[in-house]
Amino acid sequence: MPDPITIASGISAAGALVSAWQLRRRAQRAEAELALLQAELEAERHAASHDPLTGLPNRRAFFRLAAALLTDAAGQPLVAIVLDLDGFKQVNDRYGHAAGDQVLVSVAQRLRAFAGDNLVARLGGDEFAGLLATPTVDRRWIEHATRRLCEALAAPIPLGTRTVQVTASVGLAPVHGPTQLTDALCRADAAMYQAKSVGAVRATRELMAEC
Repeated sequence: MPDPITIASGISAAGALVSAWQLRRRAQRAEAELALLQAELEAERHAASHDPLTGLPNRRAFFRLAAALLTDAAGQPLVAIVLDLDGFKQVNDRYGHAAGDQVLVSVAQRLRAFAGDNLVARLGGDEFAGLLATPTVDRRWIEHATRRLCEALAAPIPLGTRTVQVTASVGLAPVHGPTQLTDALCRADAAMYQAKSVGAVRATRELMAEC
């Protein structure tokens, strides 16, 4: 006849194993729920700071990130850049908004490729901005960089069975310190609109802002 004490000990041990298993399952579920919540929070943060179409930082994130970069620049030359697509409304009117969205995505990809590790953002509509670290703010270097960017953006963009070509007006202005970002962007914006006003008779629409 089995020993009652042995039976009780076995039942107790089995109960302890079941309890340990249940606790482990609960801990695993809690970890999974925490990981899901963290992923959702990260997704919400990303959505709040990034443009949903192009994936670039949005206007608010651009100013926040740019301010941090300027604070940590340690004297490295930085240039603010503002660009706006020429005649973008015609793309939407002629090919539809889906085609317009694809153009914006392609422009964002080309701008990101041009800038490398530098900060670029979509400010809204067909307007983009960036903060570029440069080896110098020499006019010749900046004009060359601007020309390369304009050429990259003007390359044909495939849209299904057809292609479309858009040009961009670009303005640049050196940033002289953390408190000068807004002023530099204003000067770059003014240069961009000046470039747009004279761009009808120029193959490449670009003009550098005066320092």
